[in-house]
Amino acid sequence: MINLEVCANSLTSALAAQEGGAIRVELCDNLNEGGATPSYGQIKMARKLLNIKLYVLIRPREGDFLYSDIEFEIIKADVQYCIDAGCDGVVIGILKADGSIDKPRCTELVKMAKKGGLGVTFHRAFDMCNDMDQALEDIIELGCERILTSGGKSTAPEGANVIAQLIKKAAGRIIIMPGSGVSESTVADLVHITKATEIHSSARSVVKSKMQYHNDHLSLSNNSTDELSIMITDVQKVKDIIRVANY
Repeated sequence: MINLEVCANSLTSALAAQEGGAIRVELCDNLNEGGATPSYGQIKMARKLLNIKLYVLIRPREGDFLYSDIEFEIIKADVQYCIDAGCDGVVIGILKADGSIDKPRCTELVKMAKKGGLGVTFHRAFDMCNDMDQALEDIIELGCERILTSGGKSTAPEGANVIAQLIKKAAGRIIIMPGSGVSESTVADLVHITKATEIHSSARSVVKSKMQYHNDHLSLSNNSTDELSIMITDVQKVKDIIRVANY
């Protein structure tokens, strides 16, 4: 059985993931910027309404994974909130300037999460490491459950051969979960090549705004597309990805 984790950009997406058959949600915000920690309100309501596992992305901003002391304090505060809110896990990743895993800081976060009864996934900061083989061993040593990775490429299908090698090297010591660019049209080949048992996708579709009025003289972002439309996890896409992955 190939299990699907959905990267949900809102509570609405998280509920769609659950309805579609995902086993776990990675709740986040700002997916267009690579993801960031969602609001406390989103986390609180997701915990209230979800029956499947709830993991929360812990990332204070867009950009790199090299954090200041103040940002690290924010990260720890967010982990503590996830513990207090009764989440099932957190998704973390901190690097040093040379591209290696920041083991002291990550160790502190993993210990904190585990003491609070939470699991830990290491996110795609892994793909930014200077040595993926060494990073794999470091993350296993940290005690993380899984690594979310695109194999060092922009998408998991592009990095499929690297992911396959990582799964072999992991040898059951940690779950390697392909993510990025995973859809109903790419998942079959990805699973065949990598032999992954968990996959990660946002499974989103565009939902048009129901606003009847739109000020055409105003833009609230640099996005050239219809900024009133939103991307939400699609129940049918979730079902299709799971079906194709397990065909």
